[in-house]
Amino acid sequence: MTEETKSIRQMCDEFDVTPRTLRFYEAKELLFPIRDGQKRLFTKRDGARLKLILRGKRFGFSLEEIRQLLDLYHIGDQQLTQLSRTYDVACERLADMERQRDELNEAIEDLQQQLKWGESVIASMKSEQEAAE
Repeated sequence: MTEETKSIRQMCDEFDVTPRTLRFYEAKELLFPIRDGQKRLFTKRDGARLKLILRGKRFGFSLEEIRQLLDLYHIGDQQLTQLSRTYDVACERLADMERQRDELNEAIEDLQQQLKWGESVIASMKSEQEAAE
């Protein structure tokens, strides 16, 4: 193993993932480690791709979207197509996240109102019960 490659353990430690995760991403053709017998050796390119995969997952991109965006790297236009498409997908994802946040905020407000109503009903019923005793 050279300075330029990392073992599966080193990749797991650096990116806080499991060996199973790395094998899964390899099976999905997102990572392409060098095979040395049973060993997998990951290059700097694999590290950069894994960083982008994890970031994409954090933002809610599907693995297929991530794979397609990563595949655009080699088009030969200095990544203009890749960056443009990533920007478009990210804008769509941000709009989805903001919509989900707004729906969640609305649901939270509704639940808070229901809880206040429940508190007043319970307090009223308790005071009626205490008055009857």
